[in-house]
Amino acid sequence: MSDWLNIAGKVYVVTGGSSGIGKAIVDELLESGANVANLDLNENDTKNEHYLFIKTDVTNHESVAAAVSEIVAKFGTINGLVNNAGINMPRLLVDVKHPGGEYELSESAFDKIFSINVKGAYIVAQCVSRVMATHDGGVIVNMSSEAGLGGSEGQSPYAASKAAINGFTQSWSKELARHDIRVVGVSPGIIEETGLRTLAYEESLAYTRGKTVDELRSGYSNTSATPLGRSGKLSEVADLVAYFLSDRASYITGVTTNVAGGKSRG
Repeated sequence: MSDWLNIAGKVYVVTGGSSGIGKAIVDELLESGANVANLDLNENDTKNEHYLFIKTDVTNHESVAAAVSEIVAKFGTINGLVNNAGINMPRLLVDVKHPGGEYELSESAFDKIFSINVKGAYIVAQCVSRVMATHDGGVIVNMSSEAGLGGSEGQSPYAASKAAINGFTQSWSKELARHDIRVVGVSPGIIEETGLRTLAYEESLAYTRGKTVDELRSGYSNTSATPLGRSGKLSEVADLVAYFLSDRASYITGVTTNVAGGKSRG
């Protein structure tokens, strides 16, 4: 794929690139010969001469601006951004059994989800776009979710944050086209282990859906609701992102593409 995409030597920024889908994207881009800067709070064991890790708080403008300056100083420019950093905290809008309990949506949980998923995406896109607009343009890939398209039981704040990301994709594609910057979205469905399914996550999601953790896990392996009959692979998401970042996708902007095996439900 690396020869066909012709992205060797390009410079890409990936937020939340230390684990899960983000790390799969980082690995795919490095394998294709690109230079990659990973902006994350946690470092991983990636070792590559074309790789740069910068500890970054995506919700803090000064932290992001400093990271972008470091990237430009090292690589000279930025050709693309993957807005991947995000969190999910399953919560019920109203918990009738336990009003105000742990799994009822609170202002603090709402603010945390939107701060990272939405505010963080805007801050990073703004800082990176300033560079791309004054150089040779570029690409922004916003990582969304099928929950942002169809909603998701027990995950309304997360779904709403991803719907906001879809709005960013459509709006920024119109604003930034004059600067030769494309903006696209990628919306994964059920994907193999991404690192997000911690026990705490599973317990909270199971509670919001009135299930046990075991019942929830069995649902992951039940692929009857997916026309292709299986979960997606991390590499399949990463491959699509790499394609969108390349000039092979030079006439694609303003759209969010599902990677969900033919289904769309939260």
